[in-house]
Amino acid sequence: MGQYIGLFYENETDEIKHIKHLLEDENSTKAAYFQDQHFIFKYEISENDVDEESFFENDQLAIFFQGECYNKEHLMEKAEINQPSASISFIVGSLYTKYDSKAFSYIRGKFSVVVWDKNTQALSIARDHFGVKTIFYKELNSGILFAPNKKAITSLIENEQINDTALQHYLSFQYVPEPMTLTKGIQMVEPATILQKKLGGSQEITKYWQSTFNPILKEKNEWIDKIRETMFESVQRHMQGDIQIGSFLSGGIDSTLVVSIAKQLKPDIKTFSVGFAREGFSEVGLAEETADALQLENISYTISPEEYVEKLPEIMWHLDDPLADPSCVPLYFVGREAKKHVDYALSGEGSDELFGGYNIYREPNALKPFDYIPRPVKDLLASIAHSLPEQTRGKSFLERGTTPLKERYIGNAKMFEEVEKEAILKNYDPSIPYTQITAPLYEAVKDEPLVTQMQYIDINTWLRGDILLKAEKMSGANNLEIRMPFLDKEVFNLASSIPIDLKIANGTTKQILREASRGIIPDNVLDRKKLGFPVPIRHWLKRELKSWAIELIEESETDHILHKDYVLGLLHSHCTDKGDYSRKIWTLLMFMLWHQIFVEKKYDFS
Repeated sequence: MGQYIGLFYENETDEIKHIKHLLEDENSTKAAYFQDQHFIFKYEISENDVDEESFFENDQLAIFFQGECYNKEHLMEKAEINQPSASISFIVGSLYTKYDSKAFSYIRGKFSVVVWDKNTQALSIARDHFGVKTIFYKELNSGILFAPNKKAITSLIENEQINDTALQHYLSFQYVPEPMTLTKGIQMVEPATILQKKLGGSQEITKYWQSTFNPILKEKNEWIDKIRETMFESVQRHMQGDIQIGSFLSGGIDSTLVVSIAKQLKPDIKTFSVGFAREGFSEVGLAEETADALQLENISYTISPEEYVEKLPEIMWHLDDPLADPSCVPLYFVGREAKKHVDYALSGEGSDELFGGYNIYREPNALKPFDYIPRPVKDLLASIAHSLPEQTRGKSFLERGTTPLKERYIGNAKMFEEVEKEAILKNYDPSIPYTQITAPLYEAVKDEPLVTQMQYIDINTWLRGDILLKAEKMSGANNLEIRMPFLDKEVFNLASSIPIDLKIANGTTKQILREASRGIIPDNVLDRKKLGFPVPIRHWLKRELKSWAIELIEESETDHILHKDYVLGLLHSHCTDKGDYSRKIWTLLMFMLWHQIFVEKKYDFS
């Protein structure tokens, strides 16, 4: 998990000289440097000598690979390397020499790669297919500064400012959609993307892979066999190496399938779960029941409201940008417990996006009757729906049924509508609605079935903006390496070929995956309702966390950004049972907490 920071520059401006001075003079006994004309690269030497595996240099290239590769043998064949002990950086460097930027598409794993071509004085930065690893960068007057976390960049620059556009989108999505960050001028390299900059040339950003769906007609049994074969192979690859590995276990189908397969490869694999004492908000009992059925040890932990809120500032610090998903906290705690026993953990992220697991994917079928209603009648129903008070039964159904998918669905979580954001933000800009983010994505899949469109939106927004962010950052906060067998390019190639009517069928989600799992996982897990790390903030904000929330709102120095009376009014309405506004309140609270940490500098975890 070594960290790095790099600087590419064309001319030594005062800004560049200042950054070079900070990079070179920073006191670090665990840092190694590579310097060339117009390029400085500083990276951490870990206790496991990761630098020997991750950094490679020859007469032509200097290359740094951070992450994990699960098809090393295949890459060696592609690169025609006959050295069994070759490091991954050497292999990727050889691939790059032979295939140029196409080399990155061959890598199966999670990674960020930095390539410095000494001959052409060109920089290339690439990120893995799904965006598990993060890479941030800032364009300078005469160069580029880049690092795997935003804090490394902000520590070297002056005049940090909040990106108002990013904040406005955050209030819709509950995360800052890539490539933006909440800091003006700092962006992210997007998944499956290469950022390239040559000395004297313009910066180029290109995609080396696209998540496309190409359904193929096959017999159901053929799909079942292929899913089993592909998942067994993926889990096996993600467990490769002489490592201490366990697995997260929620009790749902995804993690149970991963654990069930892993057990066949490691019969004594440990499982880890977390939950809350409040009834209906804990997966610990289900996980223990599943672990017992698999005859595996389950190590669980119950989180109290007090320690939940106590850890929030540190968790936000690790996230870099605000994330209003309450489940990132239990992920932190399960990672902490797992690290006491293992260095690596398997997890089930990606299954829902690839195999159609979210309940909202059933919505197109539920709303199908609206397809037969004439447009004028639809418009009338929409007008009636909008005039109904909030929390009125049937209001949401009418609104969704009379609104085209691309105007209502922006991913698995949608917090505030534009009219609400206008009431919250003091500098609201009506020219940047949330549809700016999703419109290009919908255009790319406009001829696909509605469920496929929803999957595509989630893969390109929710998956990397929420799911992967919290999984990778929370495990990394505990120095635990997380591995996700579903998020494998070969698993995606399979899942993207399966027709929608096999994924959403018989009134349930990911039906074909359920059938493929039968006989591998305990029967009682197959039809179990999805929980997904539920957090009782709806209840806590009325009682245990109410005083904390009010204090945060009042003390946060965001009066120039937010109308705090609106925020306090929302909290009052929630506490007086006028509606469930917990997720909206949480979205605002997490921005205020982020502001206290990164703008007000109220906390210091460095």
